[in-house]
Amino acid sequence: MPPERRPRAAAVTGFAVAAALLVFTAFGIHRGTAPGLLPESSWGAWRQEEIGHWSAHIRVSRWTHAAEAEIHWGKAEQISLRAYGDADRDTSVMNGGITFTLTPEGRLTGSHP
Repeated sequence: MPPERRPRAAAVTGFAVAAALLVFTAFGIHRGTAPGLLPESSWGAWRQEEIGHWSAHIRVSRWTHAAEAEIHWGKAEQISLRAYGDADRDTSVMNGGITFTLTPEGRLTGSHP
């Protein structure tokens, strides 16, 4: 390859690699598999719900299928749930047998055995 073509080939290759990384990152964020890359501004406001005697704070991402929940029972018990991706669910079983499940749409359910 003539010397004058080498810089152009390197620039084209560099651009192709950068574009591929950008597409891969955007796809990961959209599918909810890269929640750590979501900026704080992409999350909606925290909303509060009561489930039994438990207090829950839930927020949903406006950009992708992702939700987070902080669940408390006074100051003694606390759990965090995260659901990222189209079909993801996060479930936790607490003392007393209550099972909490969070969906990426921000739906939090609690059930007793």
